[in-house]
Amino acid sequence: MSNQANQPTGSVIRKDAIKLSLTSVLFAVILALALNRDFYTDSMTSAFLSLALASALIILVMLRRSWFDLLWVATGALFLAVLDYRVMGFHPLFMAGFSFVGLAALAVLGTHTIWAEGDERKLLLYGFLPAVLFVGSEYMASTLLDITEKLHPKTFDLFLYSFDGSLRVQFSFLMGQFFWTHLWVRFACLVIYIALPLPLALVYAAQLRQKKEAAFAVMLAFLVTGPVGVLFYNMMPAIGPRALFGTSYPFHPPAIADIMRMNVVPILRTGVRNAMPSLHTAWVLLVWWNSKGLARWIRAIAMLFVILTIMATLGTGEHYFVDLVVAFPFALMVQALCTYSLPFGSGARRTAFLFGTFGTLLWMAVLSFSVGTFWISPILPWAMIVATVAPTILFWNRLMAAEMQELPVKARAAAASSTA
Repeated sequence: MSNQANQPTGSVIRKDAIKLSLTSVLFAVILALALNRDFYTDSMTSAFLSLALASALIILVMLRRSWFDLLWVATGALFLAVLDYRVMGFHPLFMAGFSFVGLAALAVLGTHTIWAEGDERKLLLYGFLPAVLFVGSEYMASTLLDITEKLHPKTFDLFLYSFDGSLRVQFSFLMGQFFWTHLWVRFACLVIYIALPLPLALVYAAQLRQKKEAAFAVMLAFLVTGPVGVLFYNMMPAIGPRALFGTSYPFHPPAIADIMRMNVVPILRTGVRNAMPSLHTAWVLLVWWNSKGLARWIRAIAMLFVILTIMATLGTGEHYFVDLVVAFPFALMVQALCTYSLPFGSGARRTAFLFGTFGTLLWMAVLSFSVGTFWISPILPWAMIVATVAPTILFWNRLMAAEMQELPVKARAAAASSTA
């Protein structure tokens, strides 16, 4: 009897020892990152990566909704700040504060994940691991972009700018002028542009509370967008109108007649190749699409990010208008690729994936080899834009409707198998 009584106790002790070890490793990793001078300088003070870290707080709050967690996060962030500034002597910078909060949130979320049991642990694990992966993806982004620049010293900016000119409206220059004459709009759009990781975390965490592990497809789409987008950057590398035109942007655009006569060839340019397609536009489209069925305030935030991000992509001179157009089929391709709740052979998923993939590739091919044909008439480029955006929205709606029908079926099947 004593052996049987001691066996569960020994098992509990071993489990607690493993949990304690994992917690110690988690804290050690977070401290090692926070105290690393290179990581602080290159990552913790970066606008994009610091907010990617801070997005862990949103996931924690959405999943746990505990004031004690917020207290622990605030205490942990303050502790890390004291270590970095008082002990290590790092130079204080504003964006680093978001990194301290994010690292502390990861510590709290990770600790709860380690010590939770059953369904709660599974839910928290689906929150913690994607948060880590998203930060890692953001951290690797600059390296992938640097490789793209080295592989492609020449850019296709003139091809993209020629298409924009064929519309007879130079949207990037017009929005750039608007930004410089309305600085408060420019500031608001830039804040939203930089804060992209926050709605990604918000929509995913909200879906995770609602759909449980089935929501991982949403985060998978967010994660896949970056590396897949870099592959397309290599197909048609471009640096954007601000880097192309320099001081002439945005108040001195070339005349439409001059653009029509322009010799469209690849050109040698330095700068980050991150124009075609616009990944920021693709991400906010995915945020809006995947916010369907969530609370109205989340939908409102998602739409705000769509509008202001699109304005920012043009007004900052980072993108041509055509970059935003191609983001539509690209986002649809990613959404269909990651909607694994549906079999790939299902009509809605297959059609969405094929249209998104071939639509994106067709744009790349036409812009690379036949961009001059758009100058025959302004009807041609505008017609192609409509023929791209309208079916994208249609196929997305069908994909979402099919997924909504499939999830309850799978949930009922899983419940039946668990009770059998």
